[in-house]
Parts: sequence; structure tokens; C-alpha cells
Amino acid sequence: MHTLLASKWTKGALFLLCLGPLASIIWPFVRHYTIPDPLQFIQHGTGDWTLRFLVCALTVTPLRQLLRLPELIRFRRMLGLFAFFYACLHFTTYLVFDKLFDVHEIWKDVYKRPFITVGFLAFTLLIPLAITSTTGWIRRLGGRRWRILHRAIYLSAVCGVIHYYWLVKSAVIRPLFYAALVALLLAWRLGQWFLRRRRTALAGAGPQRAPVNASQ
Repeated sequence: MHTLLASKWTKGALFLLCLGPLASIIWPFVRHYTIPDPLQFIQHGTGDWTLRFLVCALTVTPLRQLLRLPELIRFRRMLGLFAFFYACLHFTTYLVFDKLFDVHEIWKDVYKRPFITVGFLAFTLLIPLAITSTTGWIRRLGGRRWRILHRAIYLSAVCGVIHYYWLVKSAVIRPLFYAALVALLLAWRLGQWFLRRRRTALAGAGPQRAPVNASQ
């Protein structure tokens, strides 16, 4: 397993696999299938896959530690960037086909429609994460600041789930499923943070020396 995960071919295969959802969205149009609402089909498809890739990216670190497969870290950046890619497609369909580049209408939506507001926030939070995903940016920011910045991916995932939940209104099973996954991943990260704090506190306390008996 370690050899397979470390192979350059595995990363290439994952890249092609990540393009599969895009192909599944385009294919019905290529084949001229009848789609009742093409715009909704594209928006829902790209939105769903944005959340899926966010969850996959967030799952890499827990799996890497639980399964003791450090090589999994090689795929986290790619999964995160594909989440941003599908988020861009999701936003572009709204910008181009739904609002026809009408900036005034877009800002009115952002101001008046809560599910648009939180969805726009989720997308905006991903932009600096995508920009600073390179090794060069890690060096510029420093490891600690880079890690703090990239914790915003959890906030983006939470906003994405809320956006989905408010959008569907009644058919909430799928957004609740994503909410449960994100909550589980957040709980795991908080648990790890508390464990590190406890270990640091115990290490700082050090071994307690017995008091010296003055009568000896």
C-alpha cells in the first residue's frame, strides 16, 4: 500500500478520477439527453462535488494518522484544489447563465437571500486557500501562519453545508449527511487539539520531586 500511494502514477490516476464528475455533468449535453432544467442540473452537480471534495480533503489527515499511511498527505492539496475548481464552476454558472453578468443583481441576491450570502462566503474563503496552496507560499507565510490560514477550510465547509441546507428547504437528507461528516471531522480535529494541549501541559509540569525531609 505504501509503495502504491507513493507512486507518481497514483497521483495521475487520482487527477483523472477527479475530472470524472465534470465528465458526468457534460456527458448528457454531449449526448443531447433531455434535461428538464439544465441550469439547475449543472449548479447542483458542481455544488455537490464541491462539498464532496472538501470533505475528502478534510478526511486525508485523520485517515493518514489512523491508518498510519503518511503518503496520503500527497493527495490533500489536489483534493482541496479540485474542491475550489468545482466551486468556481458552481459560481460561474450562477454568474454567467443565471445572472448574465449583472453585478447589481448578484449583490442584491447576496444581500437579500441568506443561502446566497453564506454560499458566497464559502466560495470567498476558498480563494486565499487556493492561492496559498503552493510550497512557495508555505515558505513565505511560515508553517504556523499557513496552517492557521488553512483552517478556514472548515469554515468554508460549514458555510457550504448551510448554503445547501437553506437551498433545498425540504429535501434535507443529503445536506444533513454532509453536515454530519463535517461535524465529525471538526470533532476529531478539536479532540486532537485538546490532546496536544494536555500533552504539552504534562510535559511542562515535568516529574514532581518528593519534598526533602528536614529531619534527615
